Amino acid sequence: MGFLEKIGLKKKEKVEKGVEKSRSGIMNKIGKAIAGKKTVDAGVLDDLEEILITSDVGVKTTVEIIDRIEARVARDKYLNSSELQGILREEIIALLKDHAPDKPADFDAEFPQKPHIVMIVGVNGVGKTTTIGKLAHLYKTSGKNVMLGAADTFRAAAVDQLKIWSERADVPIIQQGQNADPAAVAYDTVESAKAKQADIALVDTAGRLHNKKSLMEELAKIKRVMGKVVEGAPHEVLLVLDASTGQNAMQQARAFTDFVDITGLVLTKLDGTAKGGIVIGVSNELDVPVKYIGVGEEIEDLQVFDRELFVNSMFKE
Repeated sequence: MGFLEKIGLKKKEKVEKGVEKSRSGIMNKIGKAIAGKKTVDAGVLDDLEEILITSDVGVKTTVEIIDRIEARVARDKYLNSSELQGILREEIIALLKDHAPDKPADFDAEFPQKPHIVMIVGVNGVGKTTTIGKLAHLYKTSGKNVMLGAADTFRAAAVDQLKIWSERADVPIIQQGQNADPAAVAYDTVESAKAKQADIALVDTAGRLHNKKSLMEELAKIKRVMGKVVEGAPHEVLLVLDASTGQNAMQQARAFTDFVDITGLVLTKLDGTAKGGIVIGVSNELDVPVKYIGVGEEIEDLQVFDRELFVNSMFKE
């Protein structure tokens, strides 16, 4: 039994509970749209299109999903409305497959290179620091040697918050306090991780977007100095988004991808929102895989994203 199974991260009931608000809203609407209908006709598809758009899947992604279903209807000649939910699940999973590896990530998998450097980005308030703390705990629990870097030196208390998480996860933290040079902190973190033979270093960064130019320059500098210490660093750049903000999260994602090469997404606070459709839309529109989802407050409630488990839970009858 692997690490994920041991701590229950992939248990079906955990994800289903986490997306309960999103599922109840979208499935109630779909149920009403197909009530009394014997076939999947243009009217049903129009209703489905509206439901997906208003569920924060997004216009572009919704159109792609509807096109896929229309192709199925044309190919199979006849589909009844009771089959629609199954087809919807299949086509969304197929759509997400284009943006994710076949096998979900695993915390106890070996890294190609050590130390493995991960830069975490995202605006303030999305749960960035909490996500880093939970990742540190999960990697530590899986047997990894973990280190944190407090390079968000702009926001008051950001360093203190990350220090609390480092204590909870029982992992070392590299810090220089508020207003220190973020790139210097990142450099020290990677250098220390290399010297102490850490498996992974998670580096926090500032989340302000009010001045995109300065943020772009700062993030570019952080990436550059880390790459001087460890070849290819950062090996991952994770963007943390608050799922409860729906399309606002999409706008934030676009803003960051304008000047950062995002390799993976983290969608937090899914358990507190009915806007779970954003998980599907943001991955498809940005062509970036969702790597983790947050489905609760507990430290183990940061889930490795499994597209089939997520979609089947979201669109469960």
